[in-house]
Amino acid sequence: MAVTLPESVLAQYERFSLYNSPYPAHDGGCAIDLYPGTLADGRTTAAPSPVAGTVRETRTVRAPPKPYAPEHDHLILIDPAASGPLAGLTVRVLHVEPSVAAGDRVERGESLGRLVRAGFFAPWVDNHLHVGVRDPDQNPYRASGSLPLELGVSVRPLEWDGTGRVVSTGDTYAVLDSPAHPDPGAAFVGVRADDGGVLDGGLPHYDGGGLLERPAPVDTAGAPAERVVSLNGDRLGVADGRTIAWDDATVTANGEPITGLSLFCARDADFGAKLICPERSFERGELVRVRVRSSDER
Repeated sequence: MAVTLPESVLAQYERFSLYNSPYPAHDGGCAIDLYPGTLADGRTTAAPSPVAGTVRETRTVRAPPKPYAPEHDHLILIDPAASGPLAGLTVRVLHVEPSVAAGDRVERGESLGRLVRAGFFAPWVDNHLHVGVRDPDQNPYRASGSLPLELGVSVRPLEWDGTGRVVSTGDTYAVLDSPAHPDPGAAFVGVRADDGGVLDGGLPHYDGGGLLERPAPVDTAGAPAERVVSLNGDRLGVADGRTIAWDDATVTANGEPITGLSLFCARDADFGAKLICPERSFERGELVRVRVRSSDER
């Protein structure tokens, strides 16, 4: 059973991704990362609840050991309100140090606590809430096992020719001015694949990604059919339904390899291609050409 996240849930956040993660909890688009708006320093701490409901439990959980982050995170379980769109299900939220406790009633958009960065985060990942939805009889503590998620909003595919100028940088990433959001705040957008649909995921530094906003073709038996996915003529991988298995490929910026591209859906004015590049640095204003080279071309 798939669960649809309505516009009232998603509209609270500036960005989201179903597939941009290395963790099995996101396999098949069974979890979503929700990114609130950022503060002046590029980070955010507020953690707006995706739903109204009652907090069932909060607990501290282990996180992968990383030299730059704590080895613990926090899990919040919420029973959605009976009048809400996710009534009868269990909502699980990670990456929030809770200011709420079991039995507390929360409204949609009310802060659950303070967003935190644990060992689940790669250094280039912005603060966000990790959200999954389960049937009430499912184990709420296991990392994997949440229900597949569908989007109750449309995401506009933006064509991108692979070029842009650097507008911001960090220690491990650079952001380009293209593709630019044509109407910030009004709708979610994402990078368009050559044959339609919106690309979602870490290419190729995570194992796979997603192709949103395009109905999956079916074979003669009515089952989802596989199809090749490309960007600017560069083959990225093969989609089975909406899930893409990336090829053995390398992303290059001005002809030199980088870790990859971060692909997501956004409605903020700062949307643009995000290069993951801890091994390289770029200057603001620098013109960059991005390509994807398959193993056969290397």
